[in-house]
Amino acid sequence: MPDQRFMALALEQAQLAWEQGEVPVGAVVVCDGEVIAVGRNAPIGSHDPTAHAEIVALRAAAARLGNYRLPGCELYVTLEPCAMCAGAMMHARIARVVYGATDPKTGACGSVLNLFDQEKLNHHAELVGGVLAEEAGGMLKRFFAQRRAAARPPPPPV
Repeated sequence: MPDQRFMALALEQAQLAWEQGEVPVGAVVVCDGEVIAVGRNAPIGSHDPTAHAEIVALRAAAARLGNYRLPGCELYVTLEPCAMCAGAMMHARIARVVYGATDPKTGACGSVLNLFDQEKLNHHAELVGGVLAEEAGGMLKRFFAQRRAAARPPPPPV
């Protein structure tokens, strides 16, 4: 199934983000069945709060196609997009958004709110959630568990 194949590529980008000390989220933009751009979280290393995986991938796709509009393209991302990323996808006219794990804190594709379901907004993409959700969610859980363990102070000497 293409959704699982493209999400697996997004998971590879998430792993690369982790290896660079970033929250492991990866994204892939697909047009006509071909991967045209990839992205991974980079806000920490780039000192850029907008450098989410989706934004990085959208910028690369727009540069490759020579157009800020990406009609007919699909975006695969390992974590449900936030409001900023969903807004960027609307402006880019992404046709379909496929995500892995839900985000109960900032998810803007159904968990906290659904920007694509707002009647007054001018663009509505098809949303598909839960693709390789266990793999995507598991990676995030392991990342944050590792971070919490590293931040714990050592036990006092006995």
